[in-house]
Amino acid sequence: MSETYLYDRIDAIKDSKVNVWAAFAGCEAFALSSLGYLWIYKILDEMPDVNVERITSDTNSTQIPIECVNLIAFSFSFDFDFLTLFKMFDKFKIPYKSKDRNEDYPLICAGGPVVTANPEPYKEIFDYFVIGDGEDITVQMTEILKNNLTKSEILHELANLEGVYVPGINKNVTKKTKKLSECIYTPVISDKAFFQDTFIVEVERGCSNCCGFCMASYLNLPIRYTPDNNLFDVIKLGLEKTNKIALLGAQVSAHPKFSEICSYIKLRIDCGEKIDMNLSSIRIDAVKPDIISALTAAGQKTTTMAIEAGSERLRKFINKHISETQILNAVKIAKDGGLKGIKFYGMIGIPHETDEDIKEIITLAKKIKSENKGFNISFGFSTFVPKPHTPFQWYGRDSIKSLTKKSEYLKKEFAKLGIKVTISSPKWDYWQAVMSRGDDSLSDFMIEVYKLGGKLGAFNKAALKFGIDADSLAEETYPFEKEFCWDFIEIKPGKLSLIEENKRLNSIL
Repeated sequence: MSETYLYDRIDAIKDSKVNVWAAFAGCEAFALSSLGYLWIYKILDEMPDVNVERITSDTNSTQIPIECVNLIAFSFSFDFDFLTLFKMFDKFKIPYKSKDRNEDYPLICAGGPVVTANPEPYKEIFDYFVIGDGEDITVQMTEILKNNLTKSEILHELANLEGVYVPGINKNVTKKTKKLSECIYTPVISDKAFFQDTFIVEVERGCSNCCGFCMASYLNLPIRYTPDNNLFDVIKLGLEKTNKIALLGAQVSAHPKFSEICSYIKLRIDCGEKIDMNLSSIRIDAVKPDIISALTAAGQKTTTMAIEAGSERLRKFINKHISETQILNAVKIAKDGGLKGIKFYGMIGIPHETDEDIKEIITLAKKIKSENKGFNISFGFSTFVPKPHTPFQWYGRDSIKSLTKKSEYLKKEFAKLGIKVTISSPKWDYWQAVMSRGDDSLSDFMIEVYKLGGKLGAFNKAALKFGIDADSLAEETYPFEKEFCWDFIEIKPGKLSLIEENKRLNSIL
């Protein structure tokens, strides 16, 4: 097993003013494939007077003893990461709640999409939160930690930083949005990573499509592109270390130089280099022969495309403006260009969905298969989960019973077609919605869920014990006048604009 660092570092414990555990609420393999987490680690590791160590759920021993640690900074990416978080707390004998951690314990913070959107369920767990992009905040908060201050004094200093939320101190916070003046890339290439020995490059951040349900779009507005010259320099740097490269972004193909990137990679392959290039997904309206040619030359056999809904009516409603003709044309280009298959991602339980909309998913699948004999297609569906800071945050979920019925119907019909389909669990997605729209009353609930083993039954028992109205959080559609617990976070375009967008999308139906 090996790690290759793409920056100059001191490979030893430094004589440091600040000791940090860069913690990831998951296993090491996933941490080593998490670009945001690794980049924050790089920022800390390059500071001459900061000593940082990567800590994951499978870390059993540490170089820096916890009694010497000043800060544990957690990357928090998914709603159910709290289960892993508490497991790590137990391993290192850390009390779950911040009020139970005195000066003998390090400060503990969290950043990432979950807590940026809604930190309130976790406000009794963490000392503070990074709201938004964390690159600049990481440097600022570390400078504060260098001073000989008490926990309380540090937290009051942190509360003055843009993008830092300290429960009980600052009542309002503005999400930190960083201009992409440099290219973010994998600073540590490892064969231990889930994406083994892969160099990941952030091509852009955000998405201009802004589907009504998509928190990733709205949390990362405005869409920002990596500077052209820096991007190509970084790609060259990565290819000096490995032949595996992945382009990352919610809307990679929207980068003004995307075609040139593909052409550059293909040219190097044509000149004899062996390069494996991967895109996490590609927009249907961006599929072109030259792009597919570059992907197949780089060894990519399949790709993923998001259709979100089977009917054009619902796609327009969610702001996904792609027609059936565009979908069928994209598949033809992909097949003719040498790809072997496509996985389509979609969603069921979208607000205002009818049985006819569900049936149109099957109709579309039939057309794709009949027009592309021998081409491997599959489908994956999640169920709608209302997310903060989106136009659909007011909508409740469809009932578990209804979503289960729709899921069973789709599984049956896809089986008839001989098409593989995966559908997320309506029951687990129900609890994800509870976590997404919940407030600080969920702290004891989460701890109880963890203590009971973290299975579905544990969620039900904990909700009953603490009187959590889970149905209201998951399935109730709220009026626009509803005050959300996350309203104190200022994220553009803002609540009034989200209401107007909700109304606009509804007018399409």
